[in-house]
Amino acid sequence: MKIAVLIGSLQAESINRVLAKNLKALAPEDVEFIYLDIDLPPFNQGLEDKLPVKVSALKTAIETADGVLVVTPEYNRSIPGVLKNAIDWASRPYGSNSFNEKPTGIIGASFGSTGTAQAQAQLRNVFIYLNTKLMGQPELYISAERTFDEAGSVKEDSKEFLQDYIDAFIKHVEASRG
Repeated sequence: MKIAVLIGSLQAESINRVLAKNLKALAPEDVEFIYLDIDLPPFNQGLEDKLPVKVSALKTAIETADGVLVVTPEYNRSIPGVLKNAIDWASRPYGSNSFNEKPTGIIGASFGSTGTAQAQAQLRNVFIYLNTKLMGQPELYISAERTFDEAGSVKEDSKEFLQDYIDAFIKHVEASRG
């Protein structure tokens, strides 16, 4: 099973990259995480007839994946701009939405007490509009301090809920494949 992973941060050491790697470690061995490059030019509808190479690669990776996992921070109580930009590119041009009917899950971590609740809620609206097969439960809003130790490993008392999340997501993707 191939999972296209969109990390909503460009930081090499972002806590959401740490979260994604920990989820991969909890996934079955036959699940491959493909980390997508979202460092793209700003969306420009005028380029839809000749997509930038990096955009074409993003669209192809999403289309050939069995599912999409979005792992995102929250900036100013919203979706990170770089993530929204990647989603806009991947869903265009009109009639060529790479997310159409794709099993999708959303999760995120932040250093704030509310996790990434606002960003995830806004992403749910976007992915419903894009006709994904969006996983509804479980929802996880991760507080980085409570979940990870200083080395970026999952604390023992947090492993179960992360395991429950990745198990539910894999089951969701499998059920969507038929």
